[in-house]
Amino acid sequence: MSMESTYKGGTLELTIRGESHSPTIDVFIKGLPEGVAPDPDFTRRLMARRAPGKNKWSTPRVEKDEVIFEQEDGVLHGYIVNTNTKPKDYASVLNKPRPGHADYTGMIKYKNEAARSGGGIFSGRMTAPLCIAGSVALNELSKRGIRIYAHLKECAGIRDDSYYDHGVNDEEWRRKLALVQDKDFPAVSDDSACRMKEMIEQARMDNDSVGAVVECVIYGLPAGLGGPLFDGLEGKIANIVYAIPAVKGVEFGAGFGAAELKGSENNDPFAVVDGKVVLETNSCGGILGGISVGDAAPLVFSCAFKPTPSISRKQRTIDTNNLTNTDIIIEGRHDPCVAPRAVPVVEAAAAIAVYDEILTEKIYEDT
Repeated sequence: MSMESTYKGGTLELTIRGESHSPTIDVFIKGLPEGVAPDPDFTRRLMARRAPGKNKWSTPRVEKDEVIFEQEDGVLHGYIVNTNTKPKDYASVLNKPRPGHADYTGMIKYKNEAARSGGGIFSGRMTAPLCIAGSVALNELSKRGIRIYAHLKECAGIRDDSYYDHGVNDEEWRRKLALVQDKDFPAVSDDSACRMKEMIEQARMDNDSVGAVVECVIYGLPAGLGGPLFDGLEGKIANIVYAIPAVKGVEFGAGFGAAELKGSENNDPFAVVDGKVVLETNSCGGILGGISVGDAAPLVFSCAFKPTPSISRKQRTIDTNNLTNTDIIIEGRHDPCVAPRAVPVVEAAAAIAVYDEILTEKIYEDT
């Protein structure tokens, strides 16, 4: 039986099932309102943005990632048939846990049920079913005027243009950010994109990898979404974002940078402009007390992606069969940087959290 993981929100329940090299990878969605159905074209466009095998900065593994939807007894089932699996690529590292991977902890937790190749359910491949569910949420949010845009804020030390380089509700920045979804590399600045690609390529040629930071901005959220303490909107978003393999940190607004500021610098002054309440700055990232500020400022968060642990350099590890020290060289097909393909995954994860909260709080009459 394939391994699985379940997210239980206030209304939605998602179960992701499968492994990197299993026949299929699946997501089962419960709790969708009656009449909500996937838009195959919308889903196809989102999946194409995270698809592998299209360029030098992603794994050469080619998968069509054609999504099949089935609905029965109130459960929406979306799945992909894996067509390009090569478990033999991992034959040389069986019983030799790969540094940076979940091989060792997976073996401790699941013993013989743990994946034997490709990272199993811990693999970045499992972001595909997360995007399937996210495509439904993103489509429903767009009907309510809520737009979620992400981009590479930083990669291999190269910085992209950021939300915080502009005004709180700068429309020109928003327009440029929206265009990222149609680019082959997800950075706002074309110059930054070029330099990032050069650094990723250099890492690939060195049999190494690099990490990155993805910034996500959510426009059009209603005010009052979320709650205090355990009901905070930050926690609900972070809960799903941390389900993305390789994410090692999430921050909202000024985030860790706020620790270096004074209160007079970090506080966001309120103002009334054209009869509307706005924030003059947005260190809070559009959330105060766990609750969205609505049109006063967009919700902004960033997440850090570690360098891809699968690198073709000799690394030290152990042989779990005889408890001896040994070395490994990882073969197979891997991203020298996972973050470019993870940008739409971050959008999908945020959409699931926000849509679930909207359904739970019954923010809109038609939900």
